[in-house]
Amino acid sequence: MGMKKMIGSIILAIIASQWLMGCSTTAQKAAYPDQHLAPAAPDHRAETRRTSTREIPPATAVHSEPVDLWDRLRRGMDLPAAADNALVQQYVQWHRENPSYLHRVTERGEPFLYFILDALEQRNMPSELLLLPIVESAYQPFAYSHGRAAGLWQFIPSTGRHFGLHQTWWYDGRRDVYASTQAALDYLQQLHARFDNDWLLALAAYNAGQGTVHRAITRNAERGLTTDYWHLDLPRETRHYVPKLLALKIVMTQPEYYGIELAPVSNSPQITVVELDFQLELAVAAELAGLEMDQLHQLNPGFNRWATPPDGPHRLLLPIEHANQFSQALTELDPNARVSWQRHHIQQGDTLGGISRQYQISVADLRRINGLSGDRIRAGRYLLIPSQSDPAMAARVASANRPLNIPANRITHVVRTGDNLWNLARRHGVTVADLTRWNNLRSDSILRPGQRLVLYVDVVAQGR
Repeated sequence: MGMKKMIGSIILAIIASQWLMGCSTTAQKAAYPDQHLAPAAPDHRAETRRTSTREIPPATAVHSEPVDLWDRLRRGMDLPAAADNALVQQYVQWHRENPSYLHRVTERGEPFLYFILDALEQRNMPSELLLLPIVESAYQPFAYSHGRAAGLWQFIPSTGRHFGLHQTWWYDGRRDVYASTQAALDYLQQLHARFDNDWLLALAAYNAGQGTVHRAITRNAERGLTTDYWHLDLPRETRHYVPKLLALKIVMTQPEYYGIELAPVSNSPQITVVELDFQLELAVAAELAGLEMDQLHQLNPGFNRWATPPDGPHRLLLPIEHANQFSQALTELDPNARVSWQRHHIQQGDTLGGISRQYQISVADLRRINGLSGDRIRAGRYLLIPSQSDPAMAARVASANRPLNIPANRITHVVRTGDNLWNLARRHGVTVADLTRWNNLRSDSILRPGQRLVLYVDVVAQGR
């Protein structure tokens, strides 16, 4: 009997031990409801090595179908959150202190969110990359940086051209939401493959350039140091770039836990692509679709002028509820009304260059439209000129080409006798290069009295 009692006691002890281990595991899962929120390895860098007290929101119920687009976003998350990293927590805290920011940004990007998330899912990419334009451009389609990066995905000119984003007098593919999204995802996938399927290194390379990241990895490898993102000696902006995205992942997991109210977004497409095979004036397109010009510009920020480029692309993004109306009206449109024209009566002393500036059209297009082989024109004859039905387009493009983060007032200057680019630039505290870029002029352009110029004048400089 003594032996039986001893065996029974051992069995009871084993059962009790297993029960306690089960309780411990359950408690751990409750503390980390999302596997991606598990603590990250400490960083050796002073800026990111500091530990921080973090809060993990409670688990939420999983539904069989996404409730909305944000629910769908959360289901596809696949980046490590690094929730214990000090920089990540710094940006999480920033969002807690600025709870309206994400509401404003995502409301601005709402027309494009379903389209981008759909593209990510088709490529089996982490859904958090939907949040990358928040870091890059705050979902401003006309965003333009000090480094000449443009659009939602902030492509610089050379990288944009490498990925097929043409930049011409008529069109800038970096601002074309459809084209730039395809290019950005192509680029990110290439970087992901190049850096051994490490998304954090791919993101760092997207920001700093793959050469910068490769050199940082090589330096660490030569010293026998860890070569993951958190241990690399990277530019300061890049050290903050990835934590900004990971902080967005954390707060978007359960925004209400962090006191953030998101703009509701339906899990359904809001825009559709309409392909055309001919040039179309944007004012005509807006009228056919039943849209205001400003709405059309916001959805199609890649167009620099009043019409789609003569050689394309003629593709338009339209609200899905307006697409059928547009397509139907287009079939009934007289082909001669696709682009409206006016005639310029050539005067003595007129030049193609002067006429091109007057009508905001390139000399090359003037030649092409009028069948000219050179610059010679004759007084008394006429030139065919596309009608600029939307004079605000030039101002829109000028605004798009103004660097971000510069506090400035937009002013219009009416040219007076004696004005030239140099004295106007000096008077307003800007450069001649700025003036020519904002107004689509050349540095040797001669100004005409009565001509209107757009300037962006620094608020601080004005206050001096």
